[in-house]
Amino acid sequence: MTRPTPRTVLHRAVGSFAAAGLLAAASLAGAAAPAQAADTPVFTFGGPAETALHPYPASGKPKSSTVGITLNNPSEDEENGGFGGDFTLTFDLSGVAGVADVKFDGEANPDCKVTGTKAVCEDWGIWPGLQGAADLVVTAADGSENGDTGTIKVTGQADGATFTPFTTRLTVGGPDLVMERLPLKTELTPGEKQQAPITFANRGTRDADGVLLTLRYSRGLDIPQRYSNCEYTVDDPGRPDFGSTTALCSVEGAFEAGATYTLATPLTLEATERAYYDTFLYRIQEDSAAQRTAQRAGAPFERGTGGVLKAVPVKQGAAARSADLDPYDNQQEADFRTENTADFVAYGDQVAGSEGSFVTADLGFRNEGPAWIGHIRSGEDVATVDFTVPQGASVATKPESCRAVTADGQYRENQNTPAPRYFCNTSMTVRDGGGLDLRFELRIDKAMVGASGAVSVRNTFLKNPKLPFDPKPANNTAYLILNGEGDGSDSGGATEGGDGGSGEPSTPPTSAPDPEESPSGTSGSSASTTSGGSSAGTAGGSGGGLASTGSVALIASGTAAAALAAGLVLFTAARRRAARHS
Repeated sequence: MTRPTPRTVLHRAVGSFAAAGLLAAASLAGAAAPAQAADTPVFTFGGPAETALHPYPASGKPKSSTVGITLNNPSEDEENGGFGGDFTLTFDLSGVAGVADVKFDGEANPDCKVTGTKAVCEDWGIWPGLQGAADLVVTAADGSENGDTGTIKVTGQADGATFTPFTTRLTVGGPDLVMERLPLKTELTPGEKQQAPITFANRGTRDADGVLLTLRYSRGLDIPQRYSNCEYTVDDPGRPDFGSTTALCSVEGAFEAGATYTLATPLTLEATERAYYDTFLYRIQEDSAAQRTAQRAGAPFERGTGGVLKAVPVKQGAAARSADLDPYDNQQEADFRTENTADFVAYGDQVAGSEGSFVTADLGFRNEGPAWIGHIRSGEDVATVDFTVPQGASVATKPESCRAVTADGQYRENQNTPAPRYFCNTSMTVRDGGGLDLRFELRIDKAMVGASGAVSVRNTFLKNPKLPFDPKPANNTAYLILNGEGDGSDSGGATEGGDGGSGEPSTPPTSAPDPEESPSGTSGSSASTTSGGSSAGTAGGSGGGLASTGSVALIASGTAAAALAAGLVLFTAARRRAARHS
């Protein structure tokens, strides 16, 4: 069987993101290959509850639509929660015979084949989170009529795994809800508010019986209203995601084909005190119980307690009718840049031990805010912790997210023996109040009083270490001190200088090759010097393994991720799978 290429994996993830319409979290490239879980894993198929087909034309070729089928691995273990075996997807097409013709995107689905009323796809590896499984290209069948409908059932099979089946419906004709782009101001200041008069049109062949408005906004934005016909969820703060809020609003009414509608009262979009780089997604779909369930994707939602969100016809007239039944024009997004700062404060440690003994040192940095920092679109790591090992000591165990380098920051092939210096990258997000917590185990090779090594948080490019958002570079460096004089009660708090200091550490990082050729985080995670070492903390809190979304992707989620599942969800899965198969 042909293994998926990185390009194929990314194509699937992006397609699934568009179908899911949600941003998701993205992981660091270079995650370990998936391993079979001890218990039989259960994977769940998903996708749109229903897809409208362009009616078969009187002349010319029929217009196609895409049905993105997703596959969710519920494991939250990024390193070991994957499934590393072959699996088969089967599509029962008998329910759409005479209603729709089905084929696959050949580039995205090279191992899929349609035979009569059955289609089969073969693939390998199911990573944690939500990911694209297959993209079906569907058109109305010759001879079909407006209103004809049928279903496709998706099942899966693999040794050592179970799949929850999924059914999606295809209907000829239908509403085509089109979201109009808002003229939003995108250069903001903290606390700034603006109106968001969301407007959409139905350019389909029939009325929509109620609409589902989905709003998703990242951590630095807020919509203060909490409507009673909307339900809300916020990303788990313990996971390194965008910290986004998602609102699902069921708006009642008959939304006529050919008409345009706007909210009776515009939404208020606010840049909060923690805003920096942020994204706002707004999408419109026909409402149904199945659609709401699909959008929830298993996340807990809480209903608002305010007034009712309503949509009213636009007075200046209706939009022209169109046969453009296109689910990809239901959504718009806007990116914002807020004039704000984040204070990254390094911390070190003070440990003591006799010659030949082993000691554990905790070091890293915290984001004192006010802004959160997230590279939502690029997926790049936010910062690097640069640790120089104190004289007289050697690293026995390092976090998996850290890469051994030479004393002057050059590439080092050998990652399994002690090195004089280590670079440890964050994920693509660092929340306000979050940071990166790292634990190193050191061997005391020679007892020396007051030996110290610098712990600096900097830009990921060694030759350009300044953090562009940090106005207090003086506290970007702290120290790890071995066998220091005194009781060591305040080990890492003594950062370099004070707020009014020069900002230059006493032992500044040595220059490296051109930053475009040698970023500190391009190689992803590396193996520990010895097994059993602590891993880096997440960007959202202390301790635990360094997980990384996208996402859309959008976002996968692989997360949902989401799915947007998340499907953002989706950029994360692409990066991991691309790294695995490259």
